[in-house]
Amino acid sequence: MSYIITDFCIGCGNCESGCPTSAITPTDSLYRIDPILCIDCAACSKICPVDAPKKDL
Repeated sequence: MSYIITDFCIGCGNCESGCPTSAITPTDSLYRIDPILCIDCAACSKICPVDAPKKDL
């Protein structure tokens, strides 16, 4: 399972710069995590000020 960015995202970019696999990219609707590149390390979740990245169920 990978992580997803929820609607709580405020577009700060912390997750993108903190992702060790560059799986997070900006889109029209803030940020997106590529599930193929995501290694479930939770780095994005740990660095996010609003807890927007969540484990995709």
